[in-house]
Amino acid sequence: MTLRTPSLGMCFDRSLPSAAVVEFAEGLEAGGVEQLWVIEDCFFTAGISLAATALARTDQLQVGLGILPAVARNAAVTAMEIATLAELAPGRLLAGIGHGVQDWMEQMGARTPSPLTTLDEVITTVRRLLQGETVTFDGSEVTMRDVTLVPAPTQIPPVLAGVRGSKSLALAGRIADGVVLAEGSGPAYVRQSIERAGSPDGFRTSVFSALCLIPNRKLAHLAMSPFVAGLLSQPEAGIQAHPHYDEMLERFTADGSEAIVDFPDEWWVDIGAIGTLDDVVTHIEALTDAGADDVSLFPGPTLDLARDSLQSVIKIHQALAV
Repeated sequence: MTLRTPSLGMCFDRSLPSAAVVEFAEGLEAGGVEQLWVIEDCFFTAGISLAATALARTDQLQVGLGILPAVARNAAVTAMEIATLAELAPGRLLAGIGHGVQDWMEQMGARTPSPLTTLDEVITTVRRLLQGETVTFDGSEVTMRDVTLVPAPTQIPPVLAGVRGSKSLALAGRIADGVVLAEGSGPAYVRQSIERAGSPDGFRTSVFSALCLIPNRKLAHLAMSPFVAGLLSQPEAGIQAHPHYDEMLERFTADGSEAIVDFPDEWWVDIGAIGTLDDVVTHIEALTDAGADDVSLFPGPTLDLARDSLQSVIKIHQALAV
């Protein structure tokens, strides 16, 4: 069993009504859970307003921004927003910034010719501003002249890069305080990501993981087979790092979703927090052993399912605390 205990959290899915963030934030804090990550996806609810609400209605809960697309806001305004949240709730904010989905960026006229350069410039200037510097910067996507935050936050929040690819992870290791890894990231990918970032000292690794806690393991696998089918149909780096990826893909290609349900139990432990309470705890411990500092669990997409997931996350927190 792992000797470290991660900060456990829950993700506030983009499909949930915005007003429900109060219920979930207060419920998590009452249950002793450490974190809530609000999800900003185009064109659903926005991360800054959700985070502000969650922080205002709690006293200890950490709130993560998962994630702010680099080009969706001016970099100076992004720094202002993060600084304001950090001053409203010192020590309780985690700020994720990523490339954003480029098709969405194009829809709103914000697509960048070089997502990597843009992320570099945005995270670099945002962090400098949060640290109290007066910033002058003339880059490809970011331009500033003598910009200073008044005031800079008294407790500087970590700025984490929400990225996937090798080049982006290497960049994150150079310019960010850590990374946010999307759901589908198993222990092997967590370890790989930290290595590709250069394993810098103090580097924070926050991981999202799909949640389905059901006492009957096979029913949990059946319920989550569409999710896994989606991962295998459009494979990203996270699922490709799974130790049995080639065999999973071969079985899925031959027999479709029915093959997923019959994947060996140990394969599922590397896919997500799926199955019995013991399975879920084993998954989280494996992520922690691989280097995860924070593990935040994704609920089902409806309000009723998410409420069930809230109770599951509290139960998981209690199990990890034993």
